[in-house]
Amino acid sequence: MMSPKQISDGRGSPPHFREMPLQVVHLFGNFMRIWSVYSLYRYMMETGASVSLFIFVCLVASSFCFLLIQKPWKGRPLSNTQVVPSIINGAITALYFVLWGKGLKSCGPLRALLAEYSGAALGVLSAVLYGRRQYVLKKVGGLFAMLMAFYLLSQGWSMARYFPFKFGDSPDTNDQTEEAGGIREMLLAIIAGILSALRRVIARRVSLKNQYKGRLHAITISSATCFLFPVAMWDMIMGSSSAANANLPFSTWAFLSTILFGVILIFYVDGIAEERLHMVFSSPRHLMVAGVSILVMEIVYQMDFSLPGFLLCSLILGFGIHQATSLDRQRGGGQNKSGLSNGVLGDEMQISPLPI
Repeated sequence: MMSPKQISDGRGSPPHFREMPLQVVHLFGNFMRIWSVYSLYRYMMETGASVSLFIFVCLVASSFCFLLIQKPWKGRPLSNTQVVPSIINGAITALYFVLWGKGLKSCGPLRALLAEYSGAALGVLSAVLYGRRQYVLKKVGGLFAMLMAFYLLSQGWSMARYFPFKFGDSPDTNDQTEEAGGIREMLLAIIAGILSALRRVIARRVSLKNQYKGRLHAITISSATCFLFPVAMWDMIMGSSSAANANLPFSTWAFLSTILFGVILIFYVDGIAEERLHMVFSSPRHLMVAGVSILVMEIVYQMDFSLPGFLLCSLILGFGIHQATSLDRQRGGGQNKSGLSNGVLGDEMQISPLPI
């Protein structure tokens, strides 16, 4: 029989050991999602497939799976104050997917994935509108650091061909489809990142309890599918007259990976990260996890990749996100505040909610 001291010692194990399995799940889920992004990019560049039509097909299958899993028509009835914002959020989600897909096609997977963290700008907006004045300068400085990182990315600093500081010969790559472009090519991806953060904020505001998140998300994805239907049909009608798009090859992995990992699995993985690990999407910790996966995929797919440029842009972006979304840790000093202070969710809960 164990003594009370032994029981207390067992319960007092370090938190990072108890969270290790969840961290592995989070790392695996993000790695598979990023893998699906690279597969989607390679498929679109090789076939010239329509972004809207591809996303629509994936959302149809995803919404069907979410409806079967969550069954929003069962259980306690959802109120109109929850259903109507979820439907509106579906329109934002549809616009996000279209802009994100076009941004992926124009600027490549690395810059499209990093541009998703532009949603941290909502933390700056919340501080400017509702925060205290002593926090505004800190967050505005973080916003400028984020803009600097996006500018360097738009100039191709993450690519070996365009990185200004050369260290020996540039490695040979099989992918020469990416171009440095400019800030205009990244603008769609940056706007998509802001829309992604906005839809996450709306989802948190609507789902008052955790058991409602899945049911409302099923409504949101189904709504996004309906909003995207006319756009996809228009692209299909306009593209049907083109001989180049008449016989596009079907990539099973590109579709299945986008559906399973890019839409379905990542929703549950992000939910675990927020509720159990206190790690929101727009946070330096999340960027670190994504950065490791991006690094592996850039090497595996033999992309035009500059490690020093990628690390430099990631460090500047991570510093900007930290400054733009973190609260002053000297205020309060509570564990809950510090746990949620590294993301947009923490800013909204501790400072003041956005008027949504």
